[in-house]
Amino acid sequence: MSAADYRKLADLFPNETVTHSYVQDILLPGTDGKPGPGTFALITLDNDLDHTKPTTLGPNTLVELGTALEGLRERAARGEIVGVGVTGKPHYLVAGADLSAVKSLEKREHGLWMAQLGHDVYATLANLGVPSFAFINGAALGGGLEIALQSTYRTVSSGAGAMALPEAFLGLVPGWGGVYILPRLTGPENAVKVMIENPLSNNRTLSGAQAFALGIADAIFEPADFLEQSLAWAADVISGGVVPERSNAVDPSAPGVEARWQAAVAAGRKFVEAKTSNASPAPGKVLDLLEANRTMTAAESAALECETLAELMQTDEFRCTVYAFLDLVQKRAKRPAGAPDRKLARPVTKVGVVGAGLMAGQLALLFARQLKVPVVLTDIDQVRVDKGVAYVHAEVDKLLGKKRLSQDAANRTKALVTGSVSKEAFADADFVIEAVFEELSVKKQVFKEVEAIVSPECILATNTSSLSVTAMAADLEHPERLVGFHFFNPVAVMPLLEVVRAPRTDDAVLATAFELAKALRKSAVLVKDAAAFVVNRILLRLMGEVTAVFDEGTPAEVADTALRPMGLPMSPFTLLAMVGLPVAQHVQESLHEAFGDRFPVSANLARLIDNNVKALWETAPDGSRTIPQATTSLMSFGANPSTAEQVLRRVQDALAEEIGLMLDEGVVAGPEDVDLCMILGAGWPLFLGGITPYLDRVGASERVNGRRFLAPGVASRPA
Repeated sequence: MSAADYRKLADLFPNETVTHSYVQDILLPGTDGKPGPGTFALITLDNDLDHTKPTTLGPNTLVELGTALEGLRERAARGEIVGVGVTGKPHYLVAGADLSAVKSLEKREHGLWMAQLGHDVYATLANLGVPSFAFINGAALGGGLEIALQSTYRTVSSGAGAMALPEAFLGLVPGWGGVYILPRLTGPENAVKVMIENPLSNNRTLSGAQAFALGIADAIFEPADFLEQSLAWAADVISGGVVPERSNAVDPSAPGVEARWQAAVAAGRKFVEAKTSNASPAPGKVLDLLEANRTMTAAESAALECETLAELMQTDEFRCTVYAFLDLVQKRAKRPAGAPDRKLARPVTKVGVVGAGLMAGQLALLFARQLKVPVVLTDIDQVRVDKGVAYVHAEVDKLLGKKRLSQDAANRTKALVTGSVSKEAFADADFVIEAVFEELSVKKQVFKEVEAIVSPECILATNTSSLSVTAMAADLEHPERLVGFHFFNPVAVMPLLEVVRAPRTDDAVLATAFELAKALRKSAVLVKDAAAFVVNRILLRLMGEVTAVFDEGTPAEVADTALRPMGLPMSPFTLLAMVGLPVAQHVQESLHEAFGDRFPVSANLARLIDNNVKALWETAPDGSRTIPQATTSLMSFGANPSTAEQVLRRVQDALAEEIGLMLDEGVVAGPEDVDLCMILGAGWPLFLGGITPYLDRVGASERVNGRRFLAPGVASRPA
């Protein structure tokens, strides 16, 4: 591919935020009174924006970097420089490719050019004629980490975080040499960890210390003088005084390595199957490349990487992932649709939690840790109160043991959480949330008692998962002060908060709720008061269809595995066991009362609950599952079994119907909020784009509603 082709590609992106390559000459230091090895050219990658705006790699950025590197290669040939280093602006080396740019490449040819451009630029870095160094001072993701991998040597700051090759998570492959270099540098097992296991485990990243331990970096230095230490180390390497040890590095042709390589790939495929049911093509493609490149040259692997990248860039799964990750999680979640002006929000200096059970304890810990304000738990007797406070203290001790809190922070957090058997403790609270039994009459009584004690400005919140916030507010003297504040379990982990506005909830209360959510580091979505809101309504519609086909006579294994092509985080019956049969049935009954036969109540589940059966399956030590005869004898079945294909289509159509109705009812502002809720509240896969792009792609939206949820091009290829 010619330079003119690359320029043509770059010209397609006149509005790209370019990460510039600033070059400066540095005279390397010597040691023991001896002169240093000579002049060193340092490239600093910087987009000239503040530290909150990460540097990215688009076509114009790559062309500029390639031009700078070509100039340095010429200088190296003339003997003017002894080495080249690459580092980044504060907090970033590079945060990876510009996903919005990649998504906009509508032609396969342009995707291929983008892949080849990256390889050509990185090949220049790897072949300068002098040693190249990457000084990883901060986040290095995807193509950013591959810049480091293509360098001859690497240092990392102990303060650096977010190092990863997340392409399998994003619907792509590490296509600029990472998939080839990493297994040779760290061993194939570690490469699978970085390229497969971490991305598919909520996009986990590496710290500086972890990257050094794996062998990604040759040396690690403290952040305070990281660049100075890295330059001194580079001088020692160039002078021959330091020879980096790479204990994890492997030669693919060495005896025994082939078996290790194959075992690592097999383990990776097993992990992908368990996590995604192979519903997304990208993770499998990563492993295909890893398996093939053991016997390839770097150039042969590069050609295959480019072809694979060009293919994946045109898939709906990749476009769904960018829509979900960039448009929803990175953008919409930070600017919630319908949220009132934040200036209306009230200060919260003390929080009350009604209840002292598990959910209440989780809430108390979250409020105390994030808001750093006093939190008081109440319950009906001292034993329950003491147990709730003890739970919070024990969780703080666990965080301390894991070094996620300092001793001082742990002491302060414990001191903030107290308990009382009297709701009088809420008299000076600004925000009181209930976490009591999911029964409307119980919650109404709680709010009646609390309202009699708190100030007129105190906001009342309910953590209900399915009950009517409007009904709870009906008998309050100030119904406008009540808001739904629905967390997901486990509270510390799940990022979604459904903020529920009842008809009389006022803007100041709502604004405070959104500001609280932000302070708690949660992503809030505004939801209209309707039974089960968004996430539970969709999940229970799905569960209702699956339990219905089971009751109709569909074998349990078929009913439970029919949705595997959707790549969901867990099977329906696994989810049922995790939630608990009584809880799931209770919510299903609420939805049946609200919406009728669209949410059937399973007689078989009722019998299992009556007989204290905790789960449908019994799992053997080898992982096989059976339904015990004692459980089967409690149930009765129809004579109308469905095939897996019929179950899948039935669920698809049911979800399309329910989401269509939710949007017609104005439960959320648009399908994007439905998708955001399912991603953040239920772990729905990014490669589905949440749920509505998937239903569009399989035709369910048009079969049921006569129209797509999203326009072509939003989370799919343009029409």
